[in-house]
Amino acid sequence: MLKVALVNRKRYLTFIEDQPYRNFLQYPSWADLKTEWQWSSELLGWFTEDNRMVGCALVLYKKVPGLNKFLAYIPRGPIIDWYSDIPLEHWFAPLFNHFKQWNVFSVKMDPPLVKRKWNSETIMESMKDFHAHGLREKRLMDIRPDQIMNDVERIQKNLEKIGWKQNIVQDSFDTVQPQFVFRLNLAGKTIDQIFSEFHPHWQKKINQAEWEGVVVSRGTEQDIPEFYQLLVETAKLEGSQVRDISYFEKMYETLTAEYPNRINLYLARQGGQLLSASIAIRVRGHTWDLYSAKYMKSDPAASYLLRWKMIQDAYAHGDNIFDFRGIGTILSEKDPFYDLIRFKVGFNGEACEFMGEWDYPLVPMLHWAFYMYMKRRG
Repeated sequence: MLKVALVNRKRYLTFIEDQPYRNFLQYPSWADLKTEWQWSSELLGWFTEDNRMVGCALVLYKKVPGLNKFLAYIPRGPIIDWYSDIPLEHWFAPLFNHFKQWNVFSVKMDPPLVKRKWNSETIMESMKDFHAHGLREKRLMDIRPDQIMNDVERIQKNLEKIGWKQNIVQDSFDTVQPQFVFRLNLAGKTIDQIFSEFHPHWQKKINQAEWEGVVVSRGTEQDIPEFYQLLVETAKLEGSQVRDISYFEKMYETLTAEYPNRINLYLARQGGQLLSASIAIRVRGHTWDLYSAKYMKSDPAASYLLRWKMIQDAYAHGDNIFDFRGIGTILSEKDPFYDLIRFKVGFNGEACEFMGEWDYPLVPMLHWAFYMYMKRRG
């Protein structure tokens, strides 16, 4: 039988560095960041009877106002061997027992497993076909996937059998972490091959930005205010919300403290004007384009060149994946996220659907009451 116990930071980092599903949301520095915003946290490990560590999870805890009860959240985790011969209930039973010490009433997780993929060519051809036939309300899910992971569907069914409930949503951004992301596979390719596989229009835009004198550089914490100003301007024009600048300052501080190259700020300027900027986060083998902003009154060519520079750096570090993060699924020009998916698809990667967000009600009545309250509030 497996047991769950607290793990010190050093042992946790040593273990997760070798795990295939490692991601920045499961690193201690992410917990350090969230602690500043009233989340408690723990680093947990799964151990065999001979004390061999076989899994890990960064768990965030949020206290319910006025009650000594907590919501437990495992972002893009846990990091376990989902395909092992160990039944899933043997992984989760000791975890639930541990949560009782925290008075946890509900557990939320979004496992790091991808269940379906669509490549860029498939998406672009389908979008052309939909538009040609006047089909304006089609979604990514209406396109036949290029790859279906049947084992992940089996895992979903097993989770349901032991009491987990999937949070079914309308679109990718209705969950804490986006359920659909776009990734570029860098493994086994030369950097010239990667560029040659971009859509010709994307190649043209990158070259255009260079001809026009756009320069992409890496910034420091001193450049965060300038990045933040552009982010706020972008959010206003898009009608979206943006966190306070202190969040980004703390993010830079905590992630850099864990590893100097964990976070990088990219800035694309033409003369003295900042045209595009993005925060990238990296763990070994994988870089994420996390937060981005652009000067809306200019030609968007700088944003293309900025991503190309980020991809080049990820390749130089030996990464296998450059992750553009979230995309919407509605393939209509009227949808606010349409330009986002169109922009990312041109880099010739894959749209990936994760297995989604799952909840486990340890105290069913309180779980129901809490989620009804959150639904009304939202």
